[in-house]
Amino acid sequence: MPDDKKHRIRPDTLARARELRKPQTPAERALSAQLRDRQLGGFKFRRQHPIGRFIVDVYCAECWLAIEIDGDTHAEQEDYDTKRTQWLCAQGYHVVRFADRDVQRNMSAVLEAILRKCEELRSSPSPRSSP
Repeated sequence: MPDDKKHRIRPDTLARARELRKPQTPAERALSAQLRDRQLGGFKFRRQHPIGRFIVDVYCAECWLAIEIDGDTHAEQEDYDTKRTQWLCAQGYHVVRFADRDVQRNMSAVLEAILRKCEELRSSPSPRSSP
């Protein structure tokens, strides 16, 4: 693979993403179990995926969809989350957010929303190439 790879990930960001894959919250673990092995509509999802200098909780490359699970700590970092979401959207990514408690209490509604968004994005024409 050439050294001038277009989507090179900074080594420190990649290392951090790998670290974050290990200690999952209960909501992340439950959602990952439902998304693993293309179980949801045949879409492939990645956990703790680096995009630029950020790491998203779950990512579907086919749809350019970043899924964020907001736990209690997110209430204290709303400003950061807003700026991060704006940056991701400006780069062409789509972001959906779910509260930790919704993932734990109403998994079927969360999965339905994710599937609906993925199908919508897959069927809409997109001028960009896959990352």
